[in-house]
Amino acid sequence: MIALHRKLCNWKPPELLVNQIVKRWGDEGLIWLDGEGSTLGRWVTIAVNPIETICCHELSNQSENPFTLLKQLPPGHWTGWLSYEAAKWIEPSISWQSDKMAILWLAHHDPIFKFDLDKQELWLEGTQLSDLESIAKWINNEKNYDLEQSNKNIELSVPLDSWYWHTEEDEYMKRVQRLKRLISEGDIFQANLSCCCTYKLNSKINIIDTFKKLRRKSPAPFGGLIIGNKNAKGEAILSTSPERFLKVTPKGKVETRPIKGTRPRNKDKKKDAQMAIELICSEKDRAENIMIVDLLRNDLGKVCTPGSIKVSDLLNLESFQQVHHLTSVVEGQLRTDKSWVDLLEACWPGGSITGAPKLRACQRLSELEPIARGPYCGSLINIDWEGKFDSNILIRSLILKDSTLRVNAGCGIVADSDPETEMKELRWKLNPIIEALQ
Repeated sequence: MIALHRKLCNWKPPELLVNQIVKRWGDEGLIWLDGEGSTLGRWVTIAVNPIETICCHELSNQSENPFTLLKQLPPGHWTGWLSYEAAKWIEPSISWQSDKMAILWLAHHDPIFKFDLDKQELWLEGTQLSDLESIAKWINNEKNYDLEQSNKNIELSVPLDSWYWHTEEDEYMKRVQRLKRLISEGDIFQANLSCCCTYKLNSKINIIDTFKKLRRKSPAPFGGLIIGNKNAKGEAILSTSPERFLKVTPKGKVETRPIKGTRPRNKDKKKDAQMAIELICSEKDRAENIMIVDLLRNDLGKVCTPGSIKVSDLLNLESFQQVHHLTSVVEGQLRTDKSWVDLLEACWPGGSITGAPKLRACQRLSELEPIARGPYCGSLINIDWEGKFDSNILIRSLILKDSTLRVNAGCGIVADSDPETEMKELRWKLNPIIEALQ
């Protein structure tokens, strides 16, 4: 049992304090688990200067199984990412593509800064009381500065026409048709086809400021910023994800919140309401969401107590700043002989970003998508002091590898999908990210 200490400090918003943290300790190994102030996004966690990191690259037979590494984690506060292609250790028969980003990067931080956005309280948490007292004194004595001015210190500007598309619109629509043929032949039922665009940087960017641009454009309950260090130096993930993948409490209560179904927001309130109604009434989107709910019920059933799995919320409308979504909630009780790693392995990769049947859909997607997904459609993961596990689905995210920025988006393809409509949905998802960087 970890002897944890907590200390209340003078309130400072995370977007202000993070600048002061980076000024003092640098940004390598920084983690920022973000929230937008809703019930789901009430808490924000920031930490830097990790005391230990775990990192593995490559999809070779000699590399270490990331799930084995996760099972060997000692107690503590751990945060990082797991890439989509970690599925290679679950189903090696599929030709998973290789990505240059780390398959797994995980950092152990002590202490951490914890922000309660509802109560506007700032807590320090850690195992060394003397360190907490020293840092709390520094926070309380550090002078505030104008937050609005700090938000203007943003230099990155990427014109919309500067992005290189690895799949052009016509080609994407052809691949949608290819998946529809596979569905009509009974090969699969649904698949989440993604595409990617990249931008080559001419100079080093301020990652903190870039993340601030994204979160102001698309605030989300399960977003976050991770900046790698050591073997993952030059790698970063900037996420505004609205989707929780898996959460497991120390007592084994499991929750997943799959998203399927998207419509854009509109500044005109009447048109915005019409888009929401259209989504709620869409037979295609409702059927797709229910299909993924059934898939996740099956995945949870591999490691949960029989009879404990229930759908506590089905086809609920969730409205974010840029899009409307249909979200469902599936819950279960983890078996006493299973851990959160067993659950993660049983559900990997997430059903909402793969398809059904899952592994067959993954195989077809690997054949149709030109490059590896990497962290996209993987997860930002966190294990807290008490052993609670939480994770998102890494969608609506910007990925940085050395001097290359990458953005991905995908759409769920079913039998009655219209290629042009799917292409429009792809734009709804991508535009907030690339427009934020203009």
